[in-house]
Amino acid sequence: MAAFTERMALLLMLWLVVSLSGTWAVDRANFKTCDQSSFCKRQRAMKPGESPYRALLETMELTNTRLTLQLINDNNKVRLLLELYRLQGNITRVKINELKPLKPRYEVPDVLIREPPTEPLSLLSQDENGVVLSLGAESQRVILSARPFRLDIMEGRNVLMSLNSRGLLAFEHLRMRKDTFSYKVTSTVASVWDNIKSVFSSQADPEAEKKEEAEPANQAETAEDAGKEEDGMWEEMFKSHSDSKPNGPSAVSLDFSLPGVEHVYGIPEHADSLRLKTTDNGDPYRLYNLDVFQYELYNPMALYGSVPVMLAHSAQRTTGIFWLNAAETWVDISSNTAGKTVFGKMLDYVQGSSETPQTDVRWISESGIVDVFIMLGPTPKDVFSQYASLTGTQAFPPIAAIAYHQCRWNYNDQEDVQAVDAGFDEHDIPYDFIWLDIEHTDGKRYFTWEPHKFATPKEMLQNLLDKKRKMVAIVDPHIKIDSNYKIHNEIRSLGFYIKNKDGGDYEGWCWPGSAGYPDFTRADMRAWWASMFAYDQYEGSMENLYTWNDMNEPSVFNGPEVTMHKDAVHGAWEHRDVHNLYGLYVHMATAEGLIQRSGGVERPFVLTRAFFAGSQRYGAVWTGDNSAEWDHLKISIPMCLSLGVVGISFCGADVGGFFKSPSPELLVRWYQTGAYQPFFRAHAHLDTPRREPWLFGPENMALIRDAVRQRYTLLPYWYQQFYHAYKTGQPVMRPLWVEYPQDPVTFGLDDEFLIGRDLLVHPVTEEGSRGVTAYLPGKDEVWFDVHTFQKHNGAQNLYIPVTMSSIPVFQRGGSIISRKLRVRRSSTCMEHDPYTLYVALSPQRTAEGELYIDDGHTFNYEKKEFIHRRLSFSNNILSSINLSPESQFSTLSWIERIVILGASKPKQVTLKTAGAEDTQLEYDFDASMSVLTLRKPGMNAGIDWTVTLE
Repeated sequence: MAAFTERMALLLMLWLVVSLSGTWAVDRANFKTCDQSSFCKRQRAMKPGESPYRALLETMELTNTRLTLQLINDNNKVRLLLELYRLQGNITRVKINELKPLKPRYEVPDVLIREPPTEPLSLLSQDENGVVLSLGAESQRVILSARPFRLDIMEGRNVLMSLNSRGLLAFEHLRMRKDTFSYKVTSTVASVWDNIKSVFSSQADPEAEKKEEAEPANQAETAEDAGKEEDGMWEEMFKSHSDSKPNGPSAVSLDFSLPGVEHVYGIPEHADSLRLKTTDNGDPYRLYNLDVFQYELYNPMALYGSVPVMLAHSAQRTTGIFWLNAAETWVDISSNTAGKTVFGKMLDYVQGSSETPQTDVRWISESGIVDVFIMLGPTPKDVFSQYASLTGTQAFPPIAAIAYHQCRWNYNDQEDVQAVDAGFDEHDIPYDFIWLDIEHTDGKRYFTWEPHKFATPKEMLQNLLDKKRKMVAIVDPHIKIDSNYKIHNEIRSLGFYIKNKDGGDYEGWCWPGSAGYPDFTRADMRAWWASMFAYDQYEGSMENLYTWNDMNEPSVFNGPEVTMHKDAVHGAWEHRDVHNLYGLYVHMATAEGLIQRSGGVERPFVLTRAFFAGSQRYGAVWTGDNSAEWDHLKISIPMCLSLGVVGISFCGADVGGFFKSPSPELLVRWYQTGAYQPFFRAHAHLDTPRREPWLFGPENMALIRDAVRQRYTLLPYWYQQFYHAYKTGQPVMRPLWVEYPQDPVTFGLDDEFLIGRDLLVHPVTEEGSRGVTAYLPGKDEVWFDVHTFQKHNGAQNLYIPVTMSSIPVFQRGGSIISRKLRVRRSSTCMEHDPYTLYVALSPQRTAEGELYIDDGHTFNYEKKEFIHRRLSFSNNILSSINLSPESQFSTLSWIERIVILGASKPKQVTLKTAGAEDTQLEYDFDASMSVLTLRKPGMNAGIDWTVTLE
């Protein structure tokens, strides 16, 4: 009867998941608040200014690269070990762990790309109150105060950041539960020892107190701990789910103060504004990867992924905090300027208020250690480089992956796929990838095909390949428990499933019904998983089949908060320690599988829903199951910007909205927005009406087609930006403050953005809009409307009248952008097509840009097989110069047109190329718009050339 009830409950749950209703909203009762998360509630109850920790300076050891010393909690005498490192690139690392834990505490592996190289530390001064260390760069130093313990990072006379300045460091030491046999024996021995000491107290050593202090505290639960025991420390209930907590309370917490800072960003994923809000009057921001059904906007609830990185920005400096912890984490933010109106701030200024703006941040994690990297900038781009040096850069995708993707849950069968593919050709709309969701499998058994609807998958894939198109099929990490399923049998026989607290294989409910969950934290499991993508293992797959990892938070329909029980076991570790890493490991193994199947030749493309710090190394992410609502369209911009500033550039949102049905206006506006975001995919729920672009009438189809074609013309520029993201860690889609860090107007903007440095996009995201106001930055700069070529001055709010065809996009004066104007059915069909260069002159009549070309799909660029050229215009000469003379690559593409914006009419135009006679070029000049067009210059895109205007 119990089994029957459970199955009925699951059926009801599945029905809810796959049903649509206009009144859907997230069921908040399924997800914890801070008050329902016992460790968060305990830590948040701490009062500032009462830190029990002090530094024992006599334990300090300083080598050339590391400082260590012990901290002691004066309340319970438990000792911690502090380690401080100066890392290359203006980064400081601080680690705090128990000095002698009962068992090792979890330290996050596989996220850092290497052990970070260190730089010398040196002692400047020391007394009984603390220590001053030199950080070696621009008078930077660390002041370590002993009582209470505190770290201040200084540059000159300025405090850049303070740690534990509010005294909120907390470290719940591992201990034995007081009602265990071990605790009782330990307590008895301790009591006997106390009696012996009291007998001989008259002969006690005068230094006894110091000696006692110098010995680590007993790790059984101390009397103080016992007196303060609260619900949830050793066992916690949430709804009907029990968390056994065999290791007891283990939370860690640390506060950071940021003087002079009013704006902080990052810690995705949240459906919220780009600028993070203060949390004094509500829940902290939560980082805990969850399958949140129909998520709400503008709140700090956890979503599918988490990156524990925060950037702090002011007009003077940008810094970053990377909190390397994979457990459930909450982040509190407070500010001394929060709640002040603009008038209030002006009044402070007029009255001469001396209060310096400050933001305070507190990180609270359920387990693990404190391992924090403080990135000291000083510029936004420095922080991006510093973070990339730790966790790597965005994987360089094949060019097809940054083109347009067509998806829904689900295309019905091979005939449906063929009909949709033909529809794009019939209506002259380019696309590169068509996607299949879970219904393409044989009963939700991944790595299989539904035998009746997808009987000949290779034939289907070959038809796409013949058109130079590709497919993505979903492979989720929950495995149907079925003795006739090869994947399940192998995982079980190899012992690769995650275990439950009792040692058996963990089982949960997901799309297949009863499912097991492979332990992706194991390197041997990941290697096995990667091997399953080999063409002889994944039957029906071909080189143009790529992969989508969904549900990898992991999603467990009948688990607490729709995820895995925290006391499930991964080898020596509990799931609570590794939870936020799970999706990264699935992504990692899948990407490696696609690389291996080609013998290491072809670049993979893998989309993931769950992610963590470092996920950028493996592919793309999307913002999950959004809705066909205007507010969801708007929120896609700050959500992707937040991901970009913490290293994950390849981000997009489901165009049109996953749930519900968009109006034609909303769908058109979403295509226009998505065409200018890094990952461009339309996707829809199983029960929504079909939304292929031609189903909304010829006028709307024409608008959608134009937006998609704009994406394809700009593919050379997009590809160049992804190459730079791969090389440098700079975001592809970026907030305006990244390029204009001293302009306060840009600090709160998240309805417009830059692609690279040179394209500014302000999508239309309001229903019925007749106009938008875009801020064009740069006091001494100009911007050109890419559609009309009209020039506008920077440092102004520009009102732009819009129609349904409008996508407000501006090119920065002083830039050169390459496009391909011959749009074909897919990006691969455009490989050898010619380029048009758009040269937008600055007020000084100069411009610079680049052109990057490789084969678009292999790793041969790592062998210097590419073209990378600098394009520059000055003194009326436009030139192309090789940036990588050691590289070897040739292209059939040529320059077929040059458009110069803000130009004057020349008398003649001369082309010079090596080994050829000078050529006079034909041109047109539009005096009304100051646009000069050079027609058919014809030189190969990979050679040196100059064009002189006389």
